[in-house]
Amino acid sequence: MTEGTARPKQPSMADVARTAGVSAQTVSRALRDSPNVNPETRRRVLAAVEQVGYRFNSAARALSSGRSHTIGLVLLASGGYYSRSAVTAGVEAAAGEAGYAVNIATIAALDTGLMERALSKLAGQGVDGFVIAVPLISVTPKMEDITRDIPTVTLDGSRTAGARVLGIDQREAGRIATQHLLDLGHRQVWHISGPDEWIEARQRRQGWQECLAAAGIEAPPPLEGDWSPDSGYRRGQIIAMIPDVTAVFVASDEMAFGVIRALRERGRSVPGDVSIVSVDDIALAAYGSPPLTTVRQDFYRYGAAAVALLLRSDDADVDESVATATLSVRASTAPPRSL
Repeated sequence: MTEGTARPKQPSMADVARTAGVSAQTVSRALRDSPNVNPETRRRVLAAVEQVGYRFNSAARALSSGRSHTIGLVLLASGGYYSRSAVTAGVEAAAGEAGYAVNIATIAALDTGLMERALSKLAGQGVDGFVIAVPLISVTPKMEDITRDIPTVTLDGSRTAGARVLGIDQREAGRIATQHLLDLGHRQVWHISGPDEWIEARQRRQGWQECLAAAGIEAPPPLEGDWSPDSGYRRGQIIAMIPDVTAVFVASDEMAFGVIRALRERGRSVPGDVSIVSVDDIALAAYGSPPLTTVRQDFYRYGAAAVALLLRSDDADVDESVATATLSVRASTAPPRSL
């Protein structure tokens, strides 16, 4: 090359992106064989690579992929301290074993705008994948765009088109809890539900209704709580004033503790007068007074399994037993006294 002659500009990833009609991030993921790039998009990217003459070596490929060995975890600030802490611990433990760090974004309420900002923040930090533990029922185009390019696993929560979902069948949890009370001989089962905007709350309530309908029983009106012991206590005060109630399915352990206190304060014993079954099986459930009968959800294993699913290209090695609803029968349920 003679002095003063400009060196020809090498084609860049941006050139490939413009030619293929995709983002540079999509080009990066296509070139490193990300499972979240569909075959047609990958074909267009590779054709554009050939067309513009883009060349990359292994070092440039690693650099352009933006791999940070970091996983983004999105949590909701409310909705159960114990479950949130256990999920976080499971995610961090499994990520650490795989050589990944965890960046956490917590949103204050079930709001799609807050979710968009949390995902954008983590994406801007270059995370290699998301674990979403937020139960939004609806998603937005922006959320779809972000999770389309970044591998995502949701825990019974926000379902985007590109996300893989890990979670137990919450309708089955509701059916198992309700059927246990019917099998004991109770002729009616009342329900204290979680907030209606939560997917889990709706599905557990649906399982309760379906189980009663299958037994030919008309479901009474559900009483809605907010997952907190205080809301369980307040709904329990209502239950305590209905003399013919003998069995209650409560949508979470924490609310169940509040229900039991309310019943006792009004002179009704558990399970002598009213049987209580709940969902979650948090660590305190086995040590309550009485110990809770509850549908088990292993939140720690849940978090760990989400990381395993996120880091694998298929589901073959993911522990499926984590998604099985099982009933832990303890002392908060018994046959009604009339039997």
